[in-house]
Amino acid sequence: MTHSAVNASAVPEAVVPFVLDVPEAELDDLRERLRRVRLAEEETVDDWSQGIPRSYVAELCRYWLEEYDWRRFEVEFNARGQWRTTIDGLGIHFLHVRSARLDARPLLITRGWPGSVVEFLDVLDDLVDPPADQPAFHVVAPSLPGFGFSDRPAESGWNIDRIADAWVELMSRLGYGRFLAQGGDWGAFITTALGIRHPGRIKSLHITLPPVQQPPDFSEDELSDFERAELRETRAVLASESGYLTLQSTRPQTLGYGLVDSPVGQLAWIVEKFHGWTDCDGHPENVVSRQRLLDNVSIYWFGARGASSARLYWETVKNPDVTTPVKVPSAVSVFPKEPFRAPRAWVEARFRDLRYWNVLERGGHFPSLEVPQAFVAELRAAFGDAPSGGGER
Repeated sequence: MTHSAVNASAVPEAVVPFVLDVPEAELDDLRERLRRVRLAEEETVDDWSQGIPRSYVAELCRYWLEEYDWRRFEVEFNARGQWRTTIDGLGIHFLHVRSARLDARPLLITRGWPGSVVEFLDVLDDLVDPPADQPAFHVVAPSLPGFGFSDRPAESGWNIDRIADAWVELMSRLGYGRFLAQGGDWGAFITTALGIRHPGRIKSLHITLPPVQQPPDFSEDELSDFERAELRETRAVLASESGYLTLQSTRPQTLGYGLVDSPVGQLAWIVEKFHGWTDCDGHPENVVSRQRLLDNVSIYWFGARGASSARLYWETVKNPDVTTPVKVPSAVSVFPKEPFRAPRAWVEARFRDLRYWNVLERGGHFPSLEVPQAFVAELRAAFGDAPSGGGER
């Protein structure tokens, strides 16, 4: 499916260029599967409460087959600077985009499921080549083990802590001693683990999904009306949106057979979350283009990552760390349609040096795709000289 200029596995510590080039036979296979798709019957409701509607799946399949241009994506992706290296026996893929600014600082950005490094393509230029009065960054965006164009682990044990350790090794190989770290979704857990396990390497961290729980002896009576309403909404979303979590954390292998064999199954499994987890006013394409949705889905499809990406839940959900104190300087941006939100007091109980907190007006779980300018502004504020505490409600 892919090739690199050098065989990285021959020299485990080598960092080698990576070129994305899917064989035409795999594109033909996808087209044939889409032509022969067998869709489920229509839902018996007129909304998304039973899942992604049949009519929308049919339209996405038609577009994927007849109009979507994967080669266009390959050109865009390859122009960004892709690399591979082997860490702890596993091939890791990453984007590494350096700024021309002499004062640029290294920034490690990590996402999770059902996203990919596609989420950063539309913000890279603003981070790497900003106006002169804004901070500049050298951006490193790895694909998680079992995701994108990183290898699929052949053994158990690739949990959050192990990934955090691998990320530190990656940054060392790129010549970065201390660095900034940003994360959302599983990336927020990994970024938090970086702050706990490697505080000497992390200058500051920024997350959009704080991995926290209600502190002991904390009464919800202490929350503001706004915070109580947020908490109620979060719990309601979790109650209706957690089916994927149960499946991926308990039976990722069984689920994976359908996702790896059926492009429509993989598409529906992912795109449904871009409806439920975005600030989209009822339709995901109100905030994320159809092309970007399929860029992301296609990475999962061509990489056959349905099972391996789900397996991270199996590795982690059984015993997630949501209590160990984080003492490095931290920043949190709260996007209103992020389905997993927590009150500031809960966050401060774990993140002991919280220097920036902001509640935004728009955006959800995929802010770099939904509200790219706001996402960039938050990173600039979190890692720049902006005062802390703005936007609290």
